Amino acid sequence: MTPSTPTPFTPSGQGPLTGRKALVVGVANDASIAWGCAKAFHELGAEVAITYLNEKARPYVEPLARSIGAPLLLPLDVSQPGQLEAVFEHIQSQWGKLDILVHSIAFAPMADLQGGLLNCSAEGFGKAMDVSCHSFIRMAKLAAPLMTDGGTMYAMSYHGANKVVPNYNVMGPVKAALEASCRYLAYELGPTGIRVHAISPGPLKTRAASGLKDFEALLHDAIERAPLGEQVDIMDVGFACAYLATPYARRISGNTVYVDGGANIMG
Repeated sequence: MTPSTPTPFTPSGQGPLTGRKALVVGVANDASIAWGCAKAFHELGAEVAITYLNEKARPYVEPLARSIGAPLLLPLDVSQPGQLEAVFEHIQSQWGKLDILVHSIAFAPMADLQGGLLNCSAEGFGKAMDVSCHSFIRMAKLAAPLMTDGGTMYAMSYHGANKVVPNYNVMGPVKAALEASCRYLAYELGPTGIRVHAISPGPLKTRAASGLKDFEALLHDAIERAPLGEQVDIMDVGFACAYLATPYARRISGNTVYVDGGANIMG
């Protein structure tokens, strides 16, 4: 394995996450937000396990997992019974503990995503809610017993959870539910030392974003509105998440953390 380039946070090679165990769900390719998280955790010293959706996705994910020396590369389709439980059985067998959990998956049937909220079917709404929101709750329930020394959990949201973003459609209410779930999980898990964060990145050219109508216009508008005037990248999100997993953020929990160059503050 080729060593990663040291970051400013790890000049001695011993980062603030050394010894931590992280599970990152949602890596599809090297443009995935989840990959930015996995890479950042690795660079700050954590050992990282990665999941891939199915055999079609595996060729894109396996080289990435290999590049950071991931000890576990596991299939996970949260809509398939038993797969989620199998992942955590492997975590228990391999590590016996877990410190970090990243949920970075979302799905809505294309017709329901692009047809507007009024035209969203009950089946499509339920599918979007199950994969994009409730699966995080199921993961948290399985992860919590492994976080014996406390831990950090993340779910990926978007500004459309709180403000109307044209063409975001059904994902707006779904992400709003996800952010509320993060707050309630932070409350329930806080006494065990587990912190929960909703992360809200600015628009990124990920595979999931490709399903949104007029995404390029959305991306351009976000850059124009952001006080920093720059596009967010996956490592911006990854290092923000890595920081939140360190002792430096030990009293932060339950918030929606924006990584969008400040675009969310604009009227």
